Amino acid sequence: MAIEVDMGGPEDSVAAATPSTPSNADEFFAKNTFRMVYQTNNFFLPQLRELIDSREVINLRPEYQRRLRWDTPKKSRFIESLLLNVPVPPIFFYESDAARYEVMDGQQRLNAVREFINGEFALSGLPILTPLNGLRYSSCPPRIKRTLERASISAIVLLLESDAAENVSLTDIRRFIFDRLNTGGMKLNSQEVRNALNPGVLNKVVIDITRLRVFTTVFDIPPYVEADPNEYYEHPDRQKNRLYGSMGDCELVLRYFALRDEKNIRGSMKSMLDRMMATTITEDVGQKWKQNYEERLAFLYELFDHRPFRLRSDENGRDRISAAMYDASMVAIDRCWKHRSRIRDDKDNIQKKMKTAAADPGILPILTGQQNTAKGIRERIDLMQQILSR
Repeated sequence: MAIEVDMGGPEDSVAAATPSTPSNADEFFAKNTFRMVYQTNNFFLPQLRELIDSREVINLRPEYQRRLRWDTPKKSRFIESLLLNVPVPPIFFYESDAARYEVMDGQQRLNAVREFINGEFALSGLPILTPLNGLRYSSCPPRIKRTLERASISAIVLLLESDAAENVSLTDIRRFIFDRLNTGGMKLNSQEVRNALNPGVLNKVVIDITRLRVFTTVFDIPPYVEADPNEYYEHPDRQKNRLYGSMGDCELVLRYFALRDEKNIRGSMKSMLDRMMATTITEDVGQKWKQNYEERLAFLYELFDHRPFRLRSDENGRDRISAAMYDASMVAIDRCWKHRSRIRDDKDNIQKKMKTAAADPGILPILTGQQNTAKGIRERIDLMQQILSR
């Protein structure tokens, strides 16, 4: 039975300040708007498959993109829409380098096309073309194959020439686009947006940490044991894992880095995580951070007998992990790291103190952090430090 991870209270985003009304609307518009430069193309499905698989023009899964969530019936229904010539939304590409494009919106649709033409799944769950259920692309009759070869998807490509206004960066433009595109279908959550807007060393470190065996063991994510060289491959069991599918695993790692810097504990949890994700670090620093994280998680894994950050089972008997208890424990052990030998020797006493705290109705809400405010975060980190201290 899978372990449930209680991510605590909402990130409590702070409302944006309302700008003052300019006296000259025309002047304000000229100085504070930007112009999108884009082009529209129509691609036949075989063209898209070739462009994706060659990896030379289209990067279907940039390292920061969200995980693939569509199951086979959903992918099949999209193929059915193309066979029926039902209008489908356009794909949005972002020109990241000259003549190289990253997928901003439409990743799931493009992957469905690529996988079906490559013979990676058979159609299933079709509500209209039901006789086609069980059919693979390679065994499609000539008429069906021709229909798919003539089907096309429109793509809007946002070009590097897009003009930024005063005090508006290309990242701001990208954030604006994500917000406007992120209105239907499977809406991007906060961590998916962070990853989309902040590719780089830190993002890679976060993703690499989620692949560590100790991390996947603690959070009950199927381990990364396959040696598949295909960057589009995702283990089917991992796809079913809620934490993995929502990039909650990446958020957990980011929470540690965001909260171990006491000066960053201000505002909402969302603002703390956003600031941290925008941090620029070198490859060398990234490797040190990865080692730092792995050592502390492995230490707590042993300290709490391979069951750290656990809450009492729910009414269905499922184990639960508290994300608030996790980040408080990780930051607390980081602050006490030089005393780790003494803490290891005091293991039994620390476990007793932890059980006593978790059983106290006055203390448990602090540990589980249902309010992700700066004050609440400081309180639970301080509490964990007390538990680790004599």
